[in-house]
Order: sequence, then structure tokens, then C-alpha cells
Amino acid sequence: MKVSVGQFNPSADVAGNLATMRRLSAAAAEEGSKLILFPEEAMFSVGKVVGDFAAAVDAQWTTFVKGLSLIAADLGIAVIAGGYEASGEARPYNTVVAVDDGGEILGTYRKLHLFDAFSYQESKRIKPSEKGITIVEIGGFKVGLMTCYDIRFPELARTLAVSGADLICVAAAWFKGEHKVDHWETLMKARAIENTVWMAAAGTSSEHCIGHSVILDPMGIPVDFLGDESEGVATADVTHKRIEDVREFLPVLRNRRFESSSVVAPVA
Repeated sequence: MKVSVGQFNPSADVAGNLATMRRLSAAAAEEGSKLILFPEEAMFSVGKVVGDFAAAVDAQWTTFVKGLSLIAADLGIAVIAGGYEASGEARPYNTVVAVDDGGEILGTYRKLHLFDAFSYQESKRIKPSEKGITIVEIGGFKVGLMTCYDIRFPELARTLAVSGADLICVAAAWFKGEHKVDHWETLMKARAIENTVWMAAAGTSSEHCIGHSVILDPMGIPVDFLGDESEGVATADVTHKRIEDVREFLPVLRNRRFESSSVVAPVA
């Protein structure tokens, strides 16, 4: 299955962001992709919303999800993208939604690990997930969902892998900073190598975020990638055979000595 990652700089305008995603999805579909992944804040950027953030989420989440469904159905390509979902409380969820190529919702993943690090506190505005992992099926592949900071927690990727994920998709808005590109590249490669799975990540490219969207094979080798371009698409052929071949000579999942639960419970 051909898989693409779409990189762009989301604004506060949901309609404008959907238009950008439609344009990038059309480019991916032209290349034969059956799935495109977009960044963490594809709906809108929290730092750019004017007025009450929770009210904006309440007003726009349904519009965003319907827009993704229309893009998918019109272009015949599955779409995964990040946005903000109302929680019924003051703090919404940071949520990734996956829709199939007919526009039907396959599942959602609410971010488990909130970015309370490097002098930033995501939990002031965002509610942590009360759910565990999410795996959806697209084109005969089991696709695990993660969001940005999640990749610093190896147990989450391991749980997705042992629960059957062939491909892990990471929607991200990875902040710039000293060593941050090195951390991003190292962590993405590590999650692929230690779990012998395909990894795909779509990153926001902006004044504050690095971009660097990438698709890596189960040996952690980048197959296609972007740098800090303001907008672009990277595409790769994701195959079951590559997973099988790597696991034949590198059977780390079979050799492991510790069990991993199929459900990740948030730490209180």
C-alpha cells in the first residue's frame, strides 16, 4: 500500500486548513497513495485561535471531521489527521481521527501523553485521554495511532506492535529547540527498529515546529522524508513483506521476555 505524509502549517481557519489538506491529499492520490497522514494540529493551531479555545473546539470539531470525510470520499484515499475534540469540560481532548476511503470514521485516538516538558504545559489546556490505544485497519494493514510526545514513551509503541500494528502513524507538532531535530529522528528510528514496524510521521512546519515528516521501514531506514518545507508530501510503498523479512532475521518481538498489556491506562 502506498502511504503518504502531508506536511503544512495549520492556521486558525478550519476551512483553510481543510482546503490545504484536500490539495495535498489530491497530490498523494495522484501518486497512488491509499492513505495520507496529517499533523497533530491539522484542524487548527492552538496558539493561533483568537478568543475562547474550548468554545472554538465546540464549534469546529464536527466541521473538521466532516471535512476530512468529504476529502477521503471525494478522492478515494483514507485520511488520518489531528484536531481538538470537545470533552464536555473546559479542557478538550487532543484527538487524531482516522477515516476510510469512503469517508467513514474508523476510529479516534485521544493523546495519552501530554507535553508537560521543556517549559511548556499542554495539560493546562488539554485533557488527557481516559482511553487506551487505537488500531484501525486500512488497506489490509493494521494502523496504530500516536501523537507527537507519545514517541518518547516506548511502551506505547510496543503495545501497539504486540497488539498487531503493522504501521504506526504519528501526528505531530514537534517544537523547535536545541537537539530537538536529533531527538525526533532518533526516537522515530528507535520506535521502528525496536518494534520492527513501519513508522510514518506528519509534522507541522512553522516558525515554532520542525516539520521533518518521514516514513521509515521496520529497520528504521527513511524511505521518504521532508525537511522544514512549509508544505509538501512524502510517499512510500509500505509492504507486509518487508516486515516479514526483517522479523525473520531480527525477531525482537518473539525474543522479548516481558509482556506488554494491550491496553494502556493513563497514570493518575
